[in-house]
Amino acid sequence: MRYTGPKVRLSRRAGVPLTRKAVRYFEERPYPPGEHGRKTNRRQTGDYGVRLMEKQKLRWYYDVSERQMRRYWGMALRGTGRSGAELVALLESRLASLVLRAGFAPSIYAARQYVTHGHITVDGRKVDIPGYLVKPGQVVAVRRRSAGMQPFVAASEGIYADDRTAPYLDVDRTGLRFTLVGRPAREQITVPVDEQLVVEFYSR
Repeated sequence: MRYTGPKVRLSRRAGVPLTRKAVRYFEERPYPPGEHGRKTNRRQTGDYGVRLMEKQKLRWYYDVSERQMRRYWGMALRGTGRSGAELVALLESRLASLVLRAGFAPSIYAARQYVTHGHITVDGRKVDIPGYLVKPGQVVAVRRRSAGMQPFVAASEGIYADDRTAPYLDVDRTGLRFTLVGRPAREQITVPVDEQLVVEFYSR
């Protein structure tokens, strides 16, 4: 199942801020949540626990369920590159992930909601599946009838944009559209996870 509770708690459990909003909260409370959070020593975690947490961090970062993660892992194994890099590239190619990366949403959770509520199109057709895998050359846009909504007006003004546009995206911010110009490469993806530990978790 996907986690639906307080999102900042995930960052504190993971040990890294997983969203923009979590950065400030994490700086104030950089220890795990709960009554004994301050006393928890992350360094004492065993090998299995370390690998499990790295897999969980990747899940939480992209807001996917364990069932979805295992499906992507199977796809990554069938890929031609390193399985860890393939896994991250697949997760980054999800429609919700790219809507976030293009600066059209403040968080992965908002991006998922925008997609499921029918505000996003791919090549002119409405797509309401957050896990839809976008292919290079496809054009993703906010529907014309949705463009006047406050979140998308803010997006057109660059409120949610990163300092640097991902090199695999060609973003037209004022037009609220972007094109995936190439498959994301691992070295181009900013994600606070050591995917080799995720590989070791699934390969055990």
